[in-house]
Amino acid sequence: MGDPEKIAVIKTVCGDMSIRFWPEVAPKTVKNFKTLAKQKFYNGTAFHRIVKGFMIQGGDPLSKTDDPNVGTGGPGHTIKAEFNDRPHVRGVISMARSNHPDSAGSQFFICLADASFLNGQYTAFGELIAGDDVLGILGDTPTGPSAGGENSKPLERVGVSSIDIIETAVA
Repeated sequence: MGDPEKIAVIKTVCGDMSIRFWPEVAPKTVKNFKTLAKQKFYNGTAFHRIVKGFMIQGGDPLSKTDDPNVGTGGPGHTIKAEFNDRPHVRGVISMARSNHPDSAGSQFFICLADASFLNGQYTAFGELIAGDDVLGILGDTPTGPSAGGENSKPLERVGVSSIDIIETAVA
């Protein structure tokens, strides 16, 4: 066993997913995510946008209630993009943002499949190391039209009870 490593455990209504971070390619993004998780910012949020075969998106504080503006919320600050060469493939976690590259705050998405068209345009900052079955269940959540007309609004709430940063031994 090597040195302990900090990972994120995302506890959802469908089970847990564990994420290993990539601080070597996205140090500020990893620090921001860990800080928000430690402040319990994500507790009680939901995956508010699910696009089958593409990704699940969460981290919006407006998803704690059934706010009609869900998808637009954040932590009150943004972070500079840290685009890198890590590919967007199934299980990769990346920061969601608006059209402006430096507009990410708290919202993130986890890829359900190869999404190479996102490479170099979104900050990938980690990967799933446990819970791929949970990711699959979440990705298969029935959806209907969102406010913008995209077929991505979960018909039932997909809650996140907590995101905890824990220490684990790495091989």
